[in-house]
Amino acid sequence: MAVKIKDGIYWVGSVDWEVREFHGYETSKGSSYNSYLIVDEENVLIDSAKHYMFEELMEGISSVIDPMDIDYIVVNHAEKDHSGCIDKIVKLSGAKVITNEKGKEHLELQFNTEDWEFIIVDTGDEINIGKRTLKFIKTPMLHWPDNMITYCIEDKILFSNDAFGQHVATSERFDYEVETIEEIFEDAKEYFANILLPYKMLIPNAINAVKGLDIDYICPSHGLIWKEKIEEILNRYMKWSSGECKNKAVIAYDSMYGSTKKMAHAIGSGLSDEGVEVKIYNISGTPMNTIMKEILDAKYILIGSPTLNSNVYPPVAMFLAYMEGLKPADGKIAVAFGSYGWMEMATEIIKKSFEKLNFKVVDDECLKCRFVPKEEYIKKCYEFGKKLSEIEN
Repeated sequence: MAVKIKDGIYWVGSVDWEVREFHGYETSKGSSYNSYLIVDEENVLIDSAKHYMFEELMEGISSVIDPMDIDYIVVNHAEKDHSGCIDKIVKLSGAKVITNEKGKEHLELQFNTEDWEFIIVDTGDEINIGKRTLKFIKTPMLHWPDNMITYCIEDKILFSNDAFGQHVATSERFDYEVETIEEIFEDAKEYFANILLPYKMLIPNAINAVKGLDIDYICPSHGLIWKEKIEEILNRYMKWSSGECKNKAVIAYDSMYGSTKKMAHAIGSGLSDEGVEVKIYNISGTPMNTIMKEILDAKYILIGSPTLNSNVYPPVAMFLAYMEGLKPADGKIAVAFGSYGWMEMATEIIKKSFEKLNFKVVDDECLKCRFVPKEEYIKKCYEFGKKLSEIEN
């Protein structure tokens, strides 16, 4: 059912409690597809949902108006989790589609738009719908070339699309309804680290543009609506995009027979005993997006793998590819370590990945262990961890 945001403006989206994967992102908490309805002299639907959520979307809209009375559909972003129901809604209502040039191009590549009527907008363009005026701001590459945000001037509501979202299914709709608000910030951080991170250099300009608006609500395409914590989420986005690091080490590894695991924990103990916050993850047992959330603001990145068939262990290879695509901030202090049998190859492959990301690679003779690390070897790993804590990036 619809949820009122302000008079004449409603959340009419759908909650996907069961979804557990979002193109490589493990959505253990589910997600939501937030659509918004503005009821005025001309009725506007802002974004839709995945195709299989069409009935839920129609229920929300129908609780407010007849879906046939929709005059415009704003497409802030043409990816299918936002646009999956648009073809059905256009066919049902004959609504005009408001988007930008790239949005139109992307929609034409996904749907038969021969009978659609498009209204193409650019940054600064406005459309009056009666008592209200909608203003559009293009935000290309946050995170597709077609992305834009829509601002309702009179109601001071920003429909922010993928910015400020979280992948979480919840019966609450607003930030002030959640008791553990820090958990929502962590969900937002994970979303940022796994979706927007590659385009971090574009975030500050977008945030500055947003800060120039008078905003009562930020309505993203996924997760909770921001009301009470608007300033805080804007500030956190600026911080996350800056590459600012905490005195924190993320150690991500996989292990065949436990040798690489022993090395990981020994190095981690050395770092921890010198006051560094340490997060240790087994790659096979941890969602990649969870590890990336912690890498976002970590000073030290340590990746461990046994050598298998002259290569890294397959789960480690997958994680390296995932991390390279997300492009964490330059200059992180990076360490490759691992065990091997007759020939060591894994650490060299990991270091090449670090070099692509412009990390500062630190090496040591104790980081390559043949077969099983004995007690003396574990001590060397521990001492390496202690020394590593002294290195500045």
